[in-house]
Order: sequence, then structure tokens, then C-alpha cells
Amino acid sequence: MFGTKDDRDVMRLDTLARPIYGRASWAQSIPDGGFHAETAALKERLLSGEKAADVRIDAFALAREAAFRVLGERPFDVQVMGAIALDEGAVAEMKTGEGKTLVCVMPAYFNSLYGKGVHIITVNEYLAKRDAEWMGAVYRFFGVGRGVICTEMPVDKRREAYA
Repeated sequence: MFGTKDDRDVMRLDTLARPIYGRASWAQSIPDGGFHAETAALKERLLSGEKAADVRIDAFALAREAAFRVLGERPFDVQVMGAIALDEGAVAEMKTGEGKTLVCVMPAYFNSLYGKGVHIITVNEYLAKRDAEWMGAVYRFFGVGRGVICTEMPVDKRREAYA
């Protein structure tokens, strides 16, 4: 009658994702040079005490649009729902090729607004390097820095990447 726990989770995530889709035209109206200013405005909204869930809507909408402008890829609905799950601290299981790398952009960007480091971890160094460069273009579009840490890096380079 009420579906499985997974069914209920998907319905809840879909409900949380709908306002993000509703902000698409707003995000599309922002010129490329305006994304840095919007990032600063979102940071200010968080600092002023606005509810994180409300700021997340605009941050995710901006991240979707930035991914489209920079990579030509706009996250699909299921990727937005996966991003919300990650932002809530859940594990979002996805198969190879379903776009985990793109999913990470939305919560990483949103959490970067707090001014603290955000770490995306993979055990595969090749993928870490590839994804840092590939998605790094989206982060740079916002004016957000990024780094990558690999096994053989000297300590000073690691510190720089962690910063």
C-alpha cells in the first residue's frame, strides 16, 4: 500500500528535487560572468542564517546550469536526487556510467559555500586525477578552487591540495 522503503525514499527525494528544477530558468538567465557573484550571494545567505535547504535549491540549480555550460551535461533527475542524498549524508549507489562524477558537483559546490574544505574521495588515483580536472572546470566557473591528492605527492603539495 505504501511501497517499499526504497520507493518512499525515491518519492521523498523527488519531492525535494522538484524546486531545483523550478529554478532552472532563473539559473539559465544568469550570464557566465554572474556565477561568481551568485556564489558570493549564496554564501551571504548562509551566513545570514537562511535555511540551508532553501539555499541548497539555488546552489543545486546553479550547479546544474554550470555543468551544462561548461561540460554540455545537465544532471538528470536521478542524478539530482542522488546529489540530495549525498548532501544528506546518505550513500547513493550508482552503476558504472550513471554519472557519479557529475552527481558530486552539486553537493560539493553547495557545501563549499560554507567556506570549509569539501573532500570527494575515490580509491582510484587515475579517476581522482581525471575527475579533478574534468569537474574542476565547473568549480573554476564558480570561482571555487580544487585540488587532487595522490600517493606519491610530497607533503607540501598535499597541504596545498587540502587547502
